[in-house]
Amino acid sequence: MTVATDNMVDSEKAPYPASDTSVDQQNASGAKHVDLGQIAQELDVDPRKLMWKIDVRLVPMLCILYLMAFLDRVNIANAALFGMKKDLDLQIGNRYNVALTIFFVPYILCEVPSNMLMKKLRPHIWLPICMFSFGLITCLQGIVQNYSGLLATRFFLGMAEAGMFPGCFYLIAMWYVRSEAQKRYSFFFSSTTLAGGFGGLLASAIGLLDGKRGYHGWRWIFIIEGVATCVIALAFFFLIVDFPEDAKFLTVNERAYVKAKLAADVGDSQQNQKTTVQDVLEVFRDYKLYLAGFMYFGLIVPAYGYAYFAPTIINQLGYSTIQTQLHSVPPWVAAWGASMISSIFSDYFRHRYLFTMSLTTIAIVGFGILLGEHHNVNIQYAALFLCALGLYASMPIIVCWTTTNFAGHSRRGVGAGWQVGFGNIGGIIATFSFLATDAPRFTKGYSIGLAFAVLSMISCTMYLICTQWENRQRDKGIGIEQWERLSDDEKAKAGDKSPYFRYGS
Repeated sequence: MTVATDNMVDSEKAPYPASDTSVDQQNASGAKHVDLGQIAQELDVDPRKLMWKIDVRLVPMLCILYLMAFLDRVNIANAALFGMKKDLDLQIGNRYNVALTIFFVPYILCEVPSNMLMKKLRPHIWLPICMFSFGLITCLQGIVQNYSGLLATRFFLGMAEAGMFPGCFYLIAMWYVRSEAQKRYSFFFSSTTLAGGFGGLLASAIGLLDGKRGYHGWRWIFIIEGVATCVIALAFFFLIVDFPEDAKFLTVNERAYVKAKLAADVGDSQQNQKTTVQDVLEVFRDYKLYLAGFMYFGLIVPAYGYAYFAPTIINQLGYSTIQTQLHSVPPWVAAWGASMISSIFSDYFRHRYLFTMSLTTIAIVGFGILLGEHHNVNIQYAALFLCALGLYASMPIIVCWTTTNFAGHSRRGVGAGWQVGFGNIGGIIATFSFLATDAPRFTKGYSIGLAFAVLSMISCTMYLICTQWENRQRDKGIGIEQWERLSDDEKAKAGDKSPYFRYGS
């Protein structure tokens, strides 16, 4: 009896790399293994050309979409250095931190419902609607006249952006088997690091428009980036792809092959099956969902702390406003490189746990240096590299690991939405981690980042232990007797609860 560590495709027969063979040559639904190579021949499909065709149509679009979402979300950190705090009286108390925090209230609450709506309306409709909405709201941020107006726009920005991250992860998970997913997840997630770097460069250039048409530089940052988002959203209505079952850019045979390959990995997707309240509640009865939430939650706190306050931290090192924007770019570039390299090796070894543990450890070292060193600017700046690359390379691995361990549309949609929603509660903590009164050492902020990174590592370890324990139980045949008494419909909706499914590590 052989345990699959990442998916259920027979690695000797499948045209794509797989993690291992499945138990008793059966897939997640309990059906006998299929020869994907033979299916490809019968359907006259070239798997490699098909993979390239899917990659080109899906991944770049989602990367651009989330790049603009993250840019519109965190550009307030760049705007703050161009006079926004003074113009809107954000220097009074913790007003700036409150403005950051209010974004996360609707963002957290709307993520699971958004994934359900995306399944109903289809991605090419729902995602561009969300994108156009948050682009328009970003423009409005550029013309607010007081603190109340900023709070209102930040609240609705959080609502509009709620569907972006979990929706994109959900869509990617429905297109790729688990051994293919990590490179695509990391490439997609790297758009956040590109947004961070690009945002600094863009802000330094847009800031030069200060005073044009009577608008300060911070207003132009919001207006220009918001308009660009709206224009791209209109084009994406025609460019974003739907789920594999509805993909019009594929031929009938290509859709059939993709469906067969995905079914061999995690069972029938049940895309046309209506998601009921009972289905949602069943996902929430799975204790692994909560472990997955804490894995992501632990990294979100320091990651958002870095995204929102890195310009302020760098500015405190003695750089001018323009120099600060430019110096904010290299750590993001380093994070992008680390994310790409780790994703390649993670997919090659078909393993997630050790990669996320190693990368998170690098971030912890960075926070440790920042806590201990207060005089050498070069060492402090180098520590920011460690924090950025450790955090932003580890996060996509965690989300890929847990999302692809949920099988089926309903379980994966709810699981991904809840994990990201719960994790983003950490954003609220992050916004109050770095207070102006703590400058320039920010001891509290660095300590909070370090502590929550450790929490993520503990949660990852517990998740690994629990999933591997369940795999061993299934190796012993526990649950198969009850499984055989289920109806075909119940088996199809079981997803990763099937005794033939094996969780990846």
